[in-house]
Amino acid sequence: MQKNVQWTRDEYLISTDKKKLDIAFIHSFLTTTSWAEGISLETVSESIENSLCFGLYKNIQPVGFSRFVTDYTTFAYLCDVFISPDFQGHGLGRWLMECCLEHSSLKKLRRIMLVTSDASWLYQKTGYLPVNKDNFVWHIVRPNIYKSELLN
Repeated sequence: MQKNVQWTRDEYLISTDKKKLDIAFIHSFLTTTSWAEGISLETVSESIENSLCFGLYKNIQPVGFSRFVTDYTTFAYLCDVFISPDFQGHGLGRWLMECCLEHSSLKKLRRIMLVTSDASWLYQKTGYLPVNKDNFVWHIVRPNIYKSELLN
């Protein structure tokens, strides 16, 4: 695995250094999303520990995040991508995706996938193509799995 990498643009920084990540900020945002509603702080922490993560900061303030679940050899799955609402509309999402794809560990992969129901325009601009083949992509969905964490 590669050492920490960073990119800068004006007062913004993108970094793969997990020590810079504000887990509470990430958790707070993810709990408001359709894909991770009810997720516990412990689950977010563990997912970050086991992923290649990209934090986006204005000066030192966290404003965005993305992570890849990957074997670092052939495959990666992009997930948990977001830009704080106050910082949307400034090209930061596209810049985050471009920087992610410049990372040497991701440049060599045979396949990178994501599942999204919004912002497809963003992903298309950075090279992602839809998989529109019948019976090609399969999944198991457990939409209420994080709600059970709240009960324990």
